[in-house]
Amino acid sequence: MDNNTLRSMLTIGETVAVEFKRCGNGIEHDTYESVCSFLNRFGGDIFLGVEDNGVVRGVPDKTASEMIRNFISVIGNPTVFSPTVYLSPEKMIYEKRTIVHIHVPPSAEVHSYKKVIYDRVDDADIKVTATSHIAAMYIRKQNIFTEKKIYKYVNMEDLRLDLIPRIKQMAINHAGGSHPWENISDRELLQSAGLYGIDRTTGEQGFNLAAIMLLGKDNVIMDVCPAYETDALLRKVNIDRYDDRELVKTNLIESFDLLMSFAKKHLPDKFFLEDTGRKSLRNIIAREMLVNTLIHREFTSSFIAKFVIEKDKMFAENANRAAKCGVITPDNFEPNPKNPVIASFFRNIGRSDRLGSGVRILFKYSKYYSGKEPEFIEGDVFKIIVPLDDTYSYDIGNTKGQKPTELKGKNYPLNCTLTEKAILEYLAEFPTATQKIIAEAIGKSVKTVKNHMSVLQKKGLLKREGTKRNGLWVVVCDEHYVEGLDKPEYLICERRIKNDEDYD
Repeated sequence: MDNNTLRSMLTIGETVAVEFKRCGNGIEHDTYESVCSFLNRFGGDIFLGVEDNGVVRGVPDKTASEMIRNFISVIGNPTVFSPTVYLSPEKMIYEKRTIVHIHVPPSAEVHSYKKVIYDRVDDADIKVTATSHIAAMYIRKQNIFTEKKIYKYVNMEDLRLDLIPRIKQMAINHAGGSHPWENISDRELLQSAGLYGIDRTTGEQGFNLAAIMLLGKDNVIMDVCPAYETDALLRKVNIDRYDDRELVKTNLIESFDLLMSFAKKHLPDKFFLEDTGRKSLRNIIAREMLVNTLIHREFTSSFIAKFVIEKDKMFAENANRAAKCGVITPDNFEPNPKNPVIASFFRNIGRSDRLGSGVRILFKYSKYYSGKEPEFIEGDVFKIIVPLDDTYSYDIGNTKGQKPTELKGKNYPLNCTLTEKAILEYLAEFPTATQKIIAEAIGKSVKTVKNHMSVLQKKGLLKREGTKRNGLWVVVCDEHYVEGLDKPEYLICERRIKNDEDYD
């Protein structure tokens, strides 16, 4: 490790992967606890001769050599470290002081120090005593896909076969008219989707956990995963408890429907024009959050997954088999399949996209929905946080405290109908829009839009620049006054439609 890297670590301070030890009187036992926790988590770097606040005190050069010998002796002693490990500490000179650097890689084993297992949580070494936590560590270390566990006493009668016709139709619709599942039997579909298989280590064959979670009857799911549920909460007024709640304990297919209905019920829908189509930002964002919490969770964990809507944010969290710990961004994100069989099933029916696309989608559309970026936090609990702002509109920014006539800096005159005002407002933001797009955006027919735009041109409030194919519309109504008045007056109104006619 070079001094520039070390300087950066000293500035940032202790983290889940960095630990400082003063070691004024030699190596203390908590240094070995940190080694154990790093081995059991994601690895890390330990620096001996550094205060907790990052100040380098150093150790005498002779003492550093002795510390290294003692360290190697302890971690190689099977009565102290189990299983033993080999590490290579190195002496470093930083600002004329000697320190000892120990790089600890993540291990494929679960280690203990003096018969105690330690795990790393943030910048602390934690004793692990709960059997469920220890089991989760073994699962993470061995890269076991628990969704593939075979349940040889589960049969076709334990599954919701009534959902299969709907699943086939969803797959056909997503594929654009034809799908391999279309003309095969129910059992063949389950086998094709990887829901019925063979455990190559034991020879057992049957339906796996993925089949039970996707299509199992509710009582079967509860028998296999008694702690499984998704708790959907609305907390906007009664933040100490909840305003509305939905406990979802059914199969993943219907769980998605129930949770999406909850999201649609309590989140404002903001339409966004992309290319020539209108998209529901609410549906896009909720879909990605809910798909993640349903298909990428660790189902063997007792942690209860949550989907919570609050006044200024919503978040989803679920048990996770983490490959690393920290904040995820589009730049540092590395796709890591947690339940590839379940994820593939959801992709086939059009409820999720390729692995890793959800991060990019949420970062893209969250900014249109609230003006802010989401947060992804990876750990034993995976958490997605999406900011909320009911007053925000991508077209006009944050509208809180503004009058309608101030939204775009445009003041539209009284001698316009409501449809004409809507057209002017839209073209002020999207000057290259076609009449068809304008009609879709304001909820009128193309013929109505065409007639009103002709009137606006005659009034001198709208003009065309450039060619018919490559030109744009220019709104020129800012300086128009209402006839008969000494000063500008502008109308603040609501749009009211009756029999497709406008009323002021």
